[in-house]
Amino acid sequence: MSEGVKEYSVEEAVPQEGRHYGFWEMVATWIGANANTSSWYTGGVVAAMGFSGAIAVILIANPIAYVIMALIGYMGYKVGTTTMGLARVPFGIKGSILPSVLNMTQFIGWCASNTFIAAIAMSFLFNQLWGWPALGMEGSWWTLALGVLICCTLQGWMAAVGGSRSIKVAENIAATLLVILTIWETVVILQHWPLIDIMAWKAPLELHMPFGVGMDVMAAFSLGWVPAIAEFTRYTKNKVSSTVAPMIGANVALFWFAVVGLIGVIATTMATGQFDPNTSDPSSIMGQLGLGWVAFLVLILATVTTNCVNIYAAGMSSVNIWPKMPVFKSLWIVAILCTFVSLVPIVIGSFLDAFMGFLGYVGLIFAPLFAIMIVDFYILRKQKYDWSQAAKVNGKYWYNNGINWRAIAAWVIGVIAYVILKNSVFIMGTIGAIYSTLIVTAIVYWLIGRGAIDPAELAEDISTPSTSVTE
Repeated sequence: MSEGVKEYSVEEAVPQEGRHYGFWEMVATWIGANANTSSWYTGGVVAAMGFSGAIAVILIANPIAYVIMALIGYMGYKVGTTTMGLARVPFGIKGSILPSVLNMTQFIGWCASNTFIAAIAMSFLFNQLWGWPALGMEGSWWTLALGVLICCTLQGWMAAVGGSRSIKVAENIAATLLVILTIWETVVILQHWPLIDIMAWKAPLELHMPFGVGMDVMAAFSLGWVPAIAEFTRYTKNKVSSTVAPMIGANVALFWFAVVGLIGVIATTMATGQFDPNTSDPSSIMGQLGLGWVAFLVLILATVTTNCVNIYAAGMSSVNIWPKMPVFKSLWIVAILCTFVSLVPIVIGSFLDAFMGFLGYVGLIFAPLFAIMIVDFYILRKQKYDWSQAAKVNGKYWYNNGINWRAIAAWVIGVIAYVILKNSVFIMGTIGAIYSTLIVTAIVYWLIGRGAIDPAELAEDISTPSTSVTE
């Protein structure tokens, strides 16, 4: 880690003197996190809804997700621990291991998705500089694999050596460059295709995406950031910085970048006369638009810095599983795992199929998880978490051998509800399965979760090292 920087473990509540994130720094961090190639790519995926439908789901699904992020962000600020650390209270100290494992896999998945997009950009860069095969050319597998190895080495080093402070700086630089690139692309597009023509474009009927499917795509993408929020808000100086700031940064960046991806795909389709969702990645779009090697360098930089957040969040989840593991070591382990997972799209042959399957996994696992955490903190326990008990065997949060089976049961019910709702024509044509599942799970846990709470616990005046922070 950087000299003089302390990275607190999951079991440590960050004290006031360890809090270094202000309002605008948190805004910038979440602009940087969402100003990335995956936001771009996701906007291109929902282009299958047509311009108006895609804009609708972007404006509806994402703000809802970031309200959920703000709620959990405040929990991290209030208690002073990570997102998976917070899960120790509703699920139990041992029970939180399961969501931590799944969360680690989620962030490794996001890291892999972003890395492969960066590897695509790198293959185009290699092609322009030295004539090596780019994506879509015969023999491109080795240039993609080389790109994966380079990106994983860079982002692993940045996350492990730099920690949260260096990530903050890197995100700001990358976000600025990517903003410039998106302005450049937008100008190029609108010079050749009037906005009115882009807005009027419709996807082929056989490839049209139903509204609920689009809702789930955008919701899963945005909710994917939620497990990382407390990792950073635990370092915020005040309440507004932990709630309003991330919402502003995430919403602004995601809307902009998703729309850029949307119009980029439509413009490319109008240029080629063929709509292919598999070519929604930014590199394919920029290759069609002829933006040059500088654009590919920016894409690579932006992806690597975004992945630092993913690696950091996955590493902190692993620390909740193995509390004695040094943070530095956990981050390098995650970076190595990411390398192997990033190579999967090369093997299966379709990045779009892998990406859509991954989004389904995020919705399945995390929609019910967030519902349980929010209901537990805000409704059942009235914002009273005693972090002095977070690691105590036979303490408040030990429950039955370290597991709160009521929370596990509610989670399982939520997963089953998601599967059922995912197969409902009505649900997938309207609101989608993710937010429907979140509501169902919240009601279930509200009904059954109260039995695990001692009423005397709510009457206690709980004071932890983090409750002295400025509200």
